[in-house]
Amino acid sequence: MTSGTSRSWGPSVIDVVVVMLMVVVFANAAVALLEGRAVACEPDATGQRSPAVAPPVVSPGAPAAGRRVSVTPPEHAGTDVHHAIWLPGDWSADRVGTGERWPVVVEYAGNEHPASGSTGRVEDAALGHGLTGGRCIWVVLPFVASDGTRNEATWWGDLAATVAYAKVNVPRICRTFGGDPARVLLCGFSRGAIAVNHVGLHDDEIAGLWCGFVTHDHYDGVREWRGTAWGAPLMTYRAAAAVRLARIRERPVLICQHGGTAEIEAWLDASGARPREVTFLPVRIDALFPHLPCRPVPGVEITSTHTDRWLVVDSADGRTARSWVAEVLRMGQ
Repeated sequence: MTSGTSRSWGPSVIDVVVVMLMVVVFANAAVALLEGRAVACEPDATGQRSPAVAPPVVSPGAPAAGRRVSVTPPEHAGTDVHHAIWLPGDWSADRVGTGERWPVVVEYAGNEHPASGSTGRVEDAALGHGLTGGRCIWVVLPFVASDGTRNEATWWGDLAATVAYAKVNVPRICRTFGGDPARVLLCGFSRGAIAVNHVGLHDDEIAGLWCGFVTHDHYDGVREWRGTAWGAPLMTYRAAAAVRLARIRERPVLICQHGGTAEIEAWLDASGARPREVTFLPVRIDALFPHLPCRPVPGVEITSTHTDRWLVVDSADGRTARSWVAEVLRMGQ
């Protein structure tokens, strides 16, 4: 070896700085995921970075501002029946005590369907957060299994128990956490989209809880669901769905559907109970995510165009949906 200053093979100052910066970046992304905050996406075709909003993950503990937790209500103590609740960052018990009220978004999740990434779990639902950016109280209600011991991952479980759960817990959540009973929106994806009417309009009492409705991918009454007692034959199913549909009355409805809403529109026209205030939003999810699977934001993997996570990235369709929700919930007032 030639003489001169010996070379150290340990990490240089630059190496250490780079590693520290990477740790900070990943830590910030992890915190953003927990809190449901916006993080930066990759540049789009125009070279611009659009915000992406990850749905917050469920953490242990009691409900608190900026946290999403699971809650088992007292009438289901000793079981695994539970809902998930998110309280917005500006929430506080003191503000509730002074009479302040927040809008509420209630959601039903999709079926367990591995091909699309849907788990059927309340903890993994994402539509309600995407529609509001976390600015509301957000609740994902369960479908109560037939044995009453757990949440059902596929279809309704015990329909009567599922309906009763909503009737008890939506008013309770409003009383406990300052939800505004006049500003409670019901939404759902896939199974949950059908449940918006099938469960949420099951009778006049539960139908009276909601100020508006949002569905994404599927709609009650549109197609036959073979192998179920409630969704076949089609004519019988549609007759019952039309009765539920009529309970919407004058309230606003937003119907989103990947690939177009023509089939849903045709059914509503044929039903004789088409809502008077209905907005249709065809969503081109294949254009939002042209290469699947993809990870548009840390912690979010999209494997199919049938997804409730299309709102994690900014898009014209997403802005339309969020503006519609903000108007219906009178957010900012």
